[in-house]
Amino acid sequence: MTTSVAIVTGASSGIGKATALRLARDFSAVVLASRSGETLDRVAEEVKAAGAEALVLELDLSAAGAADSLVSRSLERFGRIDAIVNIAGAVPGVDLFQLSDEHWDAAMALKFHGARRLTLRAWEALMASKGSVIFISGTGADIPNAATAAIGTINAAIEALAKAFADRGLRDGVQVNSVSPGPVMTGRRQAMIATWATANKLGIEEAKARLLAQAGISRYGEPEEIADLIAFTVSPAARWMTGTVLRMDGGEVKSR
Repeated sequence: MTTSVAIVTGASSGIGKATALRLARDFSAVVLASRSGETLDRVAEEVKAAGAEALVLELDLSAAGAADSLVSRSLERFGRIDAIVNIAGAVPGVDLFQLSDEHWDAAMALKFHGARRLTLRAWEALMASKGSVIFISGTGADIPNAATAAIGTINAAIEALAKAFADRGLRDGVQVNSVSPGPVMTGRRQAMIATWATANKLGIEEAKARLLAQAGISRYGEPEEIADLIAFTVSPAARWMTGTVLRMDGGEVKSR
């Protein structure tokens, strides 16, 4: 019998993959959702090696019906949902005056509305299990700037959304928090650094050092560090914590 089930979106790489592998140590099953099916299959093998069952669901949560499919297929397979970790969502790091309506709409459709719809659709199952929800935001919510305007704006909206769900969760017995990572060295960040290095005629290592200095921190974070924080937040040890933004950023926001 499956006794505990976690859904992780954006599970094919970066923080999402690290979280899926970390939760495989604590949950009996992990549902892996992403647009990258082939990559998810490889993550699923690692989840199984860590001791949990794995269900791979290749879907695009920006599509209106994707949340229904994800929840119904998870319940059909396992019969319950105990935790949802909303990680999916690539927001363009584009200057405020270069962002098109299409940029804004695509980013909101996946990171904000995808997470909102999934949490709503799974709410009844989460009430039944007295479950937990995590929304991933980011330090741009605290230190927004024009160069990456959509990132800061949407992350701030995510944190407000999480608090709204947490308010209802007090009545319904569902724990809801958001986790706000600082600069974490994922594949996406490596690509962003490479683009920035080229634009500024710098080598990769020099670009990394300059961006660290701009952030006011001593090193980049690792996906596994964020995954450990998420695992604690959905564990029984953190049950009394809800409606909270948990920031892990190496001191980036404090340094401002």
